[in-house]
Amino acid sequence: MAPRDASATPLEMLDNPQEWSAFSQPVAQQNACWESSVVFEGMHCAACALTIEDALRRVPGVISAHVSAASHRGRVVWSDQAVKPSDWMQAAARAGYPAVPANDAFANDRRRAETRQALWRLGVAGLCMMQVMMYAWPAYVATPGDLTLEMAQLLRWASWVLSLPVLIFSCAPFFRNALRDLRHRRISMDLPVALGMAITFVVSSMGTFEPNGIFGAEVYFDSFTMFVFFLLTGRWLELRLRDRTAGALEALMNRLPDSVERRGADGVFERVAVRRLGSGDVIRVLPGEAFPADGLILEGRTLADESLLTGESRPLPRGEGEGVIAGSHNLAAAVLVRVEHTGSQTRFAQIVALMESASTSKPQLALLADRIARPFLIFVLLAAGGAGAYWWSHDPGHALMVAVAVLIVTCPCALSLATPAAMLSSAGALARRGVLVRRLQALEALAAVDTVVFDKTGTLTRDAFVLGDVSVREGVTRAQVLAMAAALAQHSLHPVSRALASAGRLQVVPQQAWLARDVQEVAGQGVSGSLQRADGSGPAMPVRLGAARFCGILPPATDALHACLSDEQGWLATFELREDLRSDAVATVAALTAQGLKVHLLSGDVAESAARVGREAGISDAQGGCTPQDKLAVLRQLQAHGHKVAMVGDGLNDGPVLAGAHVSFAFGQAVPLAQAQADFVVLGDRLDSVAQTLLMARRTVAIVRQNLAWAALYNVVCVPLAVAGWLPAWLAGLGMALSSLLVVFNALRLSVALPLERF
Repeated sequence: MAPRDASATPLEMLDNPQEWSAFSQPVAQQNACWESSVVFEGMHCAACALTIEDALRRVPGVISAHVSAASHRGRVVWSDQAVKPSDWMQAAARAGYPAVPANDAFANDRRRAETRQALWRLGVAGLCMMQVMMYAWPAYVATPGDLTLEMAQLLRWASWVLSLPVLIFSCAPFFRNALRDLRHRRISMDLPVALGMAITFVVSSMGTFEPNGIFGAEVYFDSFTMFVFFLLTGRWLELRLRDRTAGALEALMNRLPDSVERRGADGVFERVAVRRLGSGDVIRVLPGEAFPADGLILEGRTLADESLLTGESRPLPRGEGEGVIAGSHNLAAAVLVRVEHTGSQTRFAQIVALMESASTSKPQLALLADRIARPFLIFVLLAAGGAGAYWWSHDPGHALMVAVAVLIVTCPCALSLATPAAMLSSAGALARRGVLVRRLQALEALAAVDTVVFDKTGTLTRDAFVLGDVSVREGVTRAQVLAMAAALAQHSLHPVSRALASAGRLQVVPQQAWLARDVQEVAGQGVSGSLQRADGSGPAMPVRLGAARFCGILPPATDALHACLSDEQGWLATFELREDLRSDAVATVAALTAQGLKVHLLSGDVAESAARVGREAGISDAQGGCTPQDKLAVLRQLQAHGHKVAMVGDGLNDGPVLAGAHVSFAFGQAVPLAQAQADFVVLGDRLDSVAQTLLMARRTVAIVRQNLAWAALYNVVCVPLAVAGWLPAWLAGLGMALSSLLVVFNALRLSVALPLERF
């Protein structure tokens, strides 16, 4: 390992190529290019995301940058021949948004510190607000002559003193961000808010210092402290709710431990960083810890929780010689594990890559909000200036407070949060159910789907075959021929042999068992050998299992997939095999049909087999004998008739069809996740995940529309009230905070675990 420069800054340490794998992965299609996942601090809105993207894209060597306003995550593609990570991270920091690796060990500590600081600012604002309200109350209720001028002035000075901590401490983030934006000649949502705070405090201070001046008629320290308190309350709750809505994504992406116990050459265990592990290392994983790499258990037995990785909700027993996967949790006992795969080679890394891609993607509705964010902020400033100018001739102090109300009430926080908050909440809920969302845009597309097309093999059916009808020679029983076939089949890995061996294990009693010797397999034809009873009785007999020609007999009169068994006398038995329909296939098709969707089946298998599976699953439109090109042609024909089509396949040979559909599903157990072409990847083998995801997508789009409608209605109602002078500044601050919270709370409904029956 290359030595580190002791004087290097933390960012410069990330320039070491050995550190890149911790937060980056190579881009397959581009040489010398890396894709990094980072978290940006100090973000609050869509304008912040656009500012960061602009700053990063101006750095030579940065190919692309995408930042999500809701998750605060970014995906940066850069060339290691033109730029180093510290270069573009410093560019983001100069723009006012420091970047840290997404899996940084201290990220949670920084987040807790940020939450505590926000709570302190909120507490100071709340305490001072209550005291200022006590001093402001007499001015509201006193009748002429009840309050002397000296007492009124004393109450103003007391309010001014109590407002100083709010201005200096509680408002500091707003002013700091606004000054940063002014230095960079840009506008964010903090600028109108900070401007409103400054105007309110300055006008009130001038009224306090010069009670006979143009602003001396009234002071607004109570409004100032109240709307600061409301804004900080809204931001603090947004901070907590943002962590909640993206909780499943964070839980999955930060599932690996920081360190693990590794056995040294002397047999002593020492704790090392996970990134220092290599293939062949022996580690000790304690109860409660996550497995840091894919490996094989050498000693011990335990239970492993793989729910977020495979969709299997129950803990799975794992013992000596069995594999464990990175990111799963050790629940029961300490085990010794030999590391086989680390880093990007693990399935966990592939899942994390998909989740990071989803957390930084932007749906079309969110892109629309991003495009109008900056023009809308300019409109806010112009509207506030126009309102202030209109009211200036009536009362300068009132005119400025009208401008402040317009500045605050029109801040488009709710608009920028409406779409990404709901999308991320939905993606997190689906992740907990074992469905990975590769692109958030797919949720919009899935909600509009009216047709679902299923592949057959590996999708509606399981990968394995099951034994169907058995025909036997006269004088021989079904149990006898199955025992003989199973004895030969267990020496072959062919799917047909595995099905016969599995049936034999379930149906053959030990007294009927046979032993096979001198077994030989002819690829694509069958297996042959000598069979003798397991108890040693009777002579050995030569037997063949496989195709009719291989067995030396005439083909049987059946169109089903089959295998023949023959001995020296000729035909002995014919075993018909069929595909095993998934247990939830019928219920899934029925659920989709009940939602008004048309369901089709396309298969490369023979037409008879496709029709049979279609009948069993409840699908009337089933086509067999389809090549991948035929499937794509059928898909395009459906689309040409105006249908929105979702394709469900195993991801192995359905790439063109998955890519051509409006939205697609792949079952992740069958395909490397990095090569999956689907929009949704189902980690388990439950087919009903398709129906559940469709319902979730429809609920998500409905909530997005509700959020957008609320944000639009809020501005339509409140902006005229503020311009007319009927909306005080404190109420504007309350309205702005409540509008943002309503949007986030509404999105949070998607993350609530619902019973499957209600999905």
